[in-house]
Amino acid sequence: MVFYRSAGEIPRKRHTRFTGADGALLHEEMQGEEGFSWTQSFLYHRKAPTVITSATSVELPDEGLVDNAPLLPRHLRTRDLKPGGDPVLDRRVLLGNSQVRVSSVCADRDGVLYRNASGDELVFVEGGSGVLESAYGTLAVTSGDYVVIPTSTTHRWVLDGPELRLLVIAAADGGHVRPPKRFLSPIGQFLDGSPYNERDLRAPAEPLPDRSGEAEVFVRHRGGMTRYTYAHHPFDVVGWDGYNYPYALSIRDYTPSTGALHLPPPTYITFEGPGFVICSFVPRMFDYHPDAVKVPYNHANVDSDEVLFYYEGDFMSRSGSGIGQGSMSLHPAGYIHGPQPGSAEKSRDAVRTEEYAVMLDTFRPLLLGAAATEIEDHDYAWSWARGEGIHVDA
Repeated sequence: MVFYRSAGEIPRKRHTRFTGADGALLHEEMQGEEGFSWTQSFLYHRKAPTVITSATSVELPDEGLVDNAPLLPRHLRTRDLKPGGDPVLDRRVLLGNSQVRVSSVCADRDGVLYRNASGDELVFVEGGSGVLESAYGTLAVTSGDYVVIPTSTTHRWVLDGPELRLLVIAAADGGHVRPPKRFLSPIGQFLDGSPYNERDLRAPAEPLPDRSGEAEVFVRHRGGMTRYTYAHHPFDVVGWDGYNYPYALSIRDYTPSTGALHLPPPTYITFEGPGFVICSFVPRMFDYHPDAVKVPYNHANVDSDEVLFYYEGDFMSRSGSGIGQGSMSLHPAGYIHGPQPGSAEKSRDAVRTEEYAVMLDTFRPLLLGAAATEIEDHDYAWSWARGEGIHVDA
């Protein structure tokens, strides 16, 4: 993360003797990135966080990743996935490559204790509300929140209602999700004019009440998944400080830029990771040049695959394509894409857009997961031709 926080009780200096109210020595844990050379947090446990009493390999489901062949634009109806299950263990992988995985889940029960040791997770809360419990404390989340969970943060999802619908963008191979460098000063402060800043970010304010006893923790690592039994609960933290901790940003707090003519997607960048970026499209005034075409121009992203998740609102440029709330589109590098037929004409008198969408651009080709083939709208690739009344042999 980019700025310092502290919560609970911490010693005046690191690596010094620190005791609890009962006089027992507390146990310092460092959670740091890039070895010892990047941002770090320090947590102080009542019991040693290293004591495991069992370890079992967990077989992961086959993600079924296959090439996008023939190369086609794809439309996935994520709400057609079977609902229910655990917020972590029952995720279904839709898209992925060696640097990122995109998955979806509609959970109907509280989650297991979990940490992803292979990369940061960016979780977009599509529906419902709940609490992210972690060794850092509690973080209340609701629909429209981005939740950034740093690598190796032990946490669990607790539901507030009957379901919690999550879109998960997980960095792989040690990747980290961070605010774009162009938003930050050399020492990490958000610059004035950034579309969001420190005041928009929410983080745990206090450690959880002491939890004792054994605990099972599922750990995703570069070789698979392991289920550990810990002798001491990982949430037995009296205090912490540093720069790594889970935090949330509501997409509704993202302040968009506007222009006389159409601005390209990088204008709306929100986060970046190794090999990918995430952008937010939010309600904003349309372009105000008298001759402006207010929908995106046809374009070919020659170096990246483009994924759009349609969260909420009226998606004018996709009108007539079958896309709606909960849809996910994939427009791969090598395919020229743009608005549906008639969209430019319909936009002429429009003043503003009311849509919310999350965009992921990757710089390596995305493969299709087995879950994607279950929910694909196979007519989407031909919607431009059919919109012009052209016969398609498909």
